[in-house]
Amino acid sequence: MHPSGGGGGAIRVLNVAEKPSVAKSVAEILSRRAMQSRPGRSRYNRIFEFNYAIGGQACHMLVTSVTGHLMELDFDDRYRRWYSCDPVELFHAPVRKAVPQDKLDIKRTLEEEARTCQWLVLWLDCDREGENIAYEVVEICAGVNHCLNIWRARFSALIDREIHEAVQHLGRPNKLFADAVDARQEIDLRIGASFTRFQTMLLKDAFVLDVSGEERNMVLSYGPCQFPTLGFIVERFWEIQAHEPEEFWTINCSHTSDEGTASFGWIRGHLFDYSSAIVIYEMCVQEPMATVQNVRNQEKLKYPPYPLSTLELQKRASRCCRMSSEHTMKVAEELYQAGFISYPRTETDNFSPNTDLHAIAHEQVPHPVWGSYAQRLLNPEERLWRNPSNGGHDDKAHPPIHPTKFTAGESNWSQDHHKVYELVVRHFLACCSQPAVGAETTVEIDIAGEQFNASGRVVLAKNYLDVYRYDSWGGSLLPTYTIGQQFVPTTLTLDSGVTRPPPLLAEADLLSCMDKAGIGTDATMHEHIKKLLDRCYATKDANSRFSPTNLGEALVMGYDEMGYELWKPYLRAMMEADMKAVSIGTKSKLEVLEGCLQQMKACFLDARSNKVKLLDAMGTFFARSNRPLNETQNPMEVVRPCGACNDSEMLLKRKPNGGFMVGCRSFPQCRNVVWLPGSLSEAAVTEQICPTCVPGPVYKIQFKFNRRDIPPNFDVDHLGCIGGCDDVLKELIEITRFVNHNQTTTPARGQNQTQTTSGARQGAPRQDLHTGFRSTGQFTNEHTPVVNPQARGQSQTPSGVRQGAPRQDLHPGFRPAGQFANGHTPVVNPQGFRSTHTQNSRNASDPGQVLCTTCGEACISRTANTEANRGRKFYKCQDSGCGFFAWEDELENVVPRGRGRGGRGGGRQASASAGRRGGTQGRGRRGRGRNADANGMTFVSATGDTVHGCCFACGDPSHFANACPNRGR
Repeated sequence: MHPSGGGGGAIRVLNVAEKPSVAKSVAEILSRRAMQSRPGRSRYNRIFEFNYAIGGQACHMLVTSVTGHLMELDFDDRYRRWYSCDPVELFHAPVRKAVPQDKLDIKRTLEEEARTCQWLVLWLDCDREGENIAYEVVEICAGVNHCLNIWRARFSALIDREIHEAVQHLGRPNKLFADAVDARQEIDLRIGASFTRFQTMLLKDAFVLDVSGEERNMVLSYGPCQFPTLGFIVERFWEIQAHEPEEFWTINCSHTSDEGTASFGWIRGHLFDYSSAIVIYEMCVQEPMATVQNVRNQEKLKYPPYPLSTLELQKRASRCCRMSSEHTMKVAEELYQAGFISYPRTETDNFSPNTDLHAIAHEQVPHPVWGSYAQRLLNPEERLWRNPSNGGHDDKAHPPIHPTKFTAGESNWSQDHHKVYELVVRHFLACCSQPAVGAETTVEIDIAGEQFNASGRVVLAKNYLDVYRYDSWGGSLLPTYTIGQQFVPTTLTLDSGVTRPPPLLAEADLLSCMDKAGIGTDATMHEHIKKLLDRCYATKDANSRFSPTNLGEALVMGYDEMGYELWKPYLRAMMEADMKAVSIGTKSKLEVLEGCLQQMKACFLDARSNKVKLLDAMGTFFARSNRPLNETQNPMEVVRPCGACNDSEMLLKRKPNGGFMVGCRSFPQCRNVVWLPGSLSEAAVTEQICPTCVPGPVYKIQFKFNRRDIPPNFDVDHLGCIGGCDDVLKELIEITRFVNHNQTTTPARGQNQTQTTSGARQGAPRQDLHTGFRSTGQFTNEHTPVVNPQARGQSQTPSGVRQGAPRQDLHPGFRPAGQFANGHTPVVNPQGFRSTHTQNSRNASDPGQVLCTTCGEACISRTANTEANRGRKFYKCQDSGCGFFAWEDELENVVPRGRGRGGRGGGRQASASAGRRGGTQGRGRRGRGRNADANGMTFVSATGDTVHGCCFACGDPSHFANACPNRGR
């Protein structure tokens, strides 16, 4: 259609192409190389200006470009990070289409130029993907100028004839095509992200998967097209593995005469039963006379190929040129942008009646190699020309791939450019040629009642085979035979053989499988194959044959064991059919989205509930790792963004001892951690978001406390926030510092209680629930100091001097340096709460008797017989179910804090001072212990790594002098 001009003045027309090279070619053709060029906001996307007339209307043309898709579809920020939500939520999480950061300059260029223009002409590729990009450009330009008159230029080659024809017959963009791509993008995003996160979180930390050399950054991706493609490879591999060779026998004979030799094959083919085969063979040997029963002579035609589509280009380049499909498309794209071939992404394999095929062939006459054939083809006397056959496919967007400009080869071409251009030209000339003609003779003979036959062929006219060197049509000549003729075979043998498995899938065969199953499009099949290689799911050998890796086979096996054929092509084939239905208007985008996502969400939920099958399959090929699996077990573990690294999330995790902590996902790069109290029996992140705490979102946690550790006026179940706003949680945390019935045992040798021989508190800073808390030290024995401060949060020496351990309540920004490994806090004896650890282990009435701190019963004395402690006495509870344990020599060397010997309780107390066989009691500066080990204490980092030494300024093993809060006092 001709756009109406209107008005006498020149109108400003903004022309937008898909790539900078296409924009330049369009501008050069329309301006006849008389254009001006200026830079745009993006250094790679220039603006070309010239005057031109469209339908008699004077126009000032501005030609610029995008670089492929201008926008990207992605989830809202709330869902973009891997551990931000349960992967199943991605099936309905909000998505948005926006211009990414690296293309904002292109967007600014379009906005600036669109404000001053009246027309917008879209020169995007004429397929669904190009139409989708066109509507992205429309959205940007119409956003700043809603009065734009929007047109669509449709072309298939960057040549003068096509470009001038396109601009003089502008149309409107096709919204249905764009909707089909939108639906496909959203389906692929939701399915791919959900399954990819599920697989990766479940398997990466559970197994040693160093298959790519970058295990930490490894992604076990799932794609709706990628996985069925992998399925074809694995299925063929399994077929080969399952093949059991079987021996067979066949009878062959030959006859040599003056005219040559004929080889006759047994019409039965072969037999697997040796006895039967040998009986028949002996019959033939006893009566070897052969009688000719039939001779057939007939003309045979070998037809040229259909016009070249994208898929056929990839397959033939793989077979004939030994080029991968991905590389073939890259080279073809470069040839297209240079104007030498038509658009290489097309499903069409028949030419329009309006296409001037003779003109295309005539351009090839000067070529030194196939030019003579092109001349013969155009000569009517040769009778070689034949209009191309109709392959039956038409995408209504582009013609078949064909040459658009003559060249004998460019100086900057690689060998592969020459190969692809030659293939395109020879294919075009061949499909316009007559078929090859041959004469075929078939001779049937009888020997002792068994039928044998032989065939021979002679080519009478090669025709298209003269130019299309990629096809061959040979055959052997047979001697002349007549019906009834008899002869004795020259040879008659019983041969054996073994059945062979099918070969691995070659790339051309894999492309054919994908095409038949409807997996992907002609323009994207090579991308799915390449992704399998990039993800280490499959490998390709020198003969372009594919085999699965252990990782690829394990994934397919896992889903196959579940009973879900997610690796089969059926689901994706139905999706592709739905996309086509959207593009022709028989289904709406919303209808297709709802149907596909509902079906795949059900598959996802079923797969997750049967994840043990996937784990078992992976265990067949890979060793289990010793990494913690917390992050793979509970997808709803994200509590809040990490305020330390600002690049990851804080996750609720369960420690090996059963306690809870909230740690950064980016460990060990980020060691931000919050230890939760040991009085918790359960903790789970909920979907409720705290409306107060920032930075958010901060998800509330459902806590369950041990009833014996909290006062009766508090509920054991509490929905709390660790962001600092929860007063109830603060109070519960404070209370559970002092009442901890979980600590009923005295640590074994090598572990520690929390009181020195002098009774001074080894002041570990207190940690509650503070924003940005970063802990670096922790006790390994998971027990808390036994102290009796005068005020909460303080420790006191025998002289009454306060050892100022900084408090950490729920105050933003507080970052103490150390904490006990189990997240427990100092156990003191405040008024109103009774702690079992403030009682003396010795009975006041009987100083020689040790009482169990748990049940109060008298302990029994035993002597150790281990190699390390042979002869050493210890006490244990009479109740075998109780875990109380104490070394006798440790009880004798401890004086209760602040009371001297015989302090309150009148007895001795189980000590936190570990056995002295581990080292000496060195002293550091200011009379404090030089390191934690000197007092038998061992500190660990947030990850459990041992931290050696202590602060030489104050003796606190939870930090070093450079971070000492008391330094300089």
